[in-house]
Amino acid sequence: MTTINQPVRPASGGGSDRAATSAGAARVPAILFPQAASVPAIPNAEPEFFRDLNLDQIVDAITKGRESYDLKPFFYAPLANLDQIAFRHEIMHDLENEALFAALKAFSDGMAAMRFALDREEEFNYQYQKERAQLGAAVYYCDAVANLRRDLDATGARSRGLLATRDFLAQYVETPGFKTLSQQAHAAKDALDAVRYCVLINDSNITVRNYDGEADYSAEVEDTFNIFKQGDVKDYRVSFNETVGINHVEAMILDFVAKLNPQPFAALDDFYAKHQGFSDRTVLEFDRGIQFYLAYAEYMASFRTAGLSFCFPQMSDSSKTVLSRSGFDLSLASKLIATNTAPICNDFELNGGERMLVISGPNQGGKTTFARAFGQLHYFGALGFPVQGAEAKLFLADRFFTHFDTEEDLKNLQGKLKDDLIRMHRIFDHATSKSLVIMNEIFASTSLEDATFLGRKVLTRFTELDTLSVCVTFIDELSRLNDKIVSMMASIVPDNPSQRTFRIIRRPADGLSYAIALAQKHHLTYENLKGRLTR
Repeated sequence: MTTINQPVRPASGGGSDRAATSAGAARVPAILFPQAASVPAIPNAEPEFFRDLNLDQIVDAITKGRESYDLKPFFYAPLANLDQIAFRHEIMHDLENEALFAALKAFSDGMAAMRFALDREEEFNYQYQKERAQLGAAVYYCDAVANLRRDLDATGARSRGLLATRDFLAQYVETPGFKTLSQQAHAAKDALDAVRYCVLINDSNITVRNYDGEADYSAEVEDTFNIFKQGDVKDYRVSFNETVGINHVEAMILDFVAKLNPQPFAALDDFYAKHQGFSDRTVLEFDRGIQFYLAYAEYMASFRTAGLSFCFPQMSDSSKTVLSRSGFDLSLASKLIATNTAPICNDFELNGGERMLVISGPNQGGKTTFARAFGQLHYFGALGFPVQGAEAKLFLADRFFTHFDTEEDLKNLQGKLKDDLIRMHRIFDHATSKSLVIMNEIFASTSLEDATFLGRKVLTRFTELDTLSVCVTFIDELSRLNDKIVSMMASIVPDNPSQRTFRIIRRPADGLSYAIALAQKHHLTYENLKGRLTR
């Protein structure tokens, strides 16, 4: 029996060593690239074209809830070759195995619990609390690693990346360091879990003693008052805010529990002293890297639940024959699904020497959305992910460029047109025959005559460069420049020209179809007017 009459054991400092965690986060995880590949530099800045294609919104949605992993830079780095794409395709195929996906999620949850425990350790002020938090973190870590090593065998992983991880873990869990860590962590935890004690409160006196088989009076009191229950009643209990850690009285009680049970707490002290920075760097890197795949897989699932398709694209770094069946804009589709509205899917195809889609038609007909979807398909294909749609053949571009209409900057004295020309010139300076360019309503700030002249020059330049590109324009003449250009038009409901179908179909631009449809609906065609005037 011990009565409180001594000061609390002071914290001796220490805390969890974050060196391993921060060092792991600084390197590119091996699960993102084949071992033989030279890992590229990962940019921290969002690419210039991201906002034009709404990729910023999409990446925000994909990484939501995983901010602590700092995944966004991985989405800023499209892959450089087909082997890297195949490497990621293999992992995404593996994730379609539900048991394997669940195993990776369980590992992720265990590692998240480890990090939460280490964060709490840093917040705690009392030494035993700090030590118990670190011990809990080690147990979470060891269980997560051991379970993943077992599950990668049991669930039949096939990808190079996960097989390499399985082989690494098979060796790692047999190392003396991991075995010692796991054995000592579980032994220390079991010893602490076995500690039972009583607290006796008499006025201002508190006595702590070991548990000696006393009855649980709290359960007896609850059972006694159960007879007064007469159905649901208003809950008058007050909730208190949970504070981090324990107060000084609880800390004193804990100190005396330790005095009564010296062996479990000595093991806790010993474990804390010996196992600072216990986590392996490669395991931490894998934990971060696998989130890249899990996040995208969960993002895809939200669309598949709504009945939309995703497919593994056939990627090429040489053939510019591209197609998409039932593709859609990810950003818009996400918003529509939230309102229980089905998005409209569209197709496109470029064959042989065709290199450019020129899209015209009525305003608000889905042209810009279609152009964005074209860019999104190629970009996520270049990241090594499945893409939206039932089928896709895509080109692995070396760079992505966009030229979308922007609001005039009043601080910029050079004018809107000059600004458009400067931006286009920058694209010319850097684009190659392997680049992808998406243009939306270029030179809309100038006259029709000037816009037509400039548009012809720009599109001719890109077709001569053999660049894969898309141009949304109100100038249908641009769709007839040369045989590398394919015309597509936003369609309308014939009987109601004001109603858009949001279907973008491959057909020659006539420049009159929408106006004629409106005129016919309101009986204002030339024949209608002539007939009235001759009555």
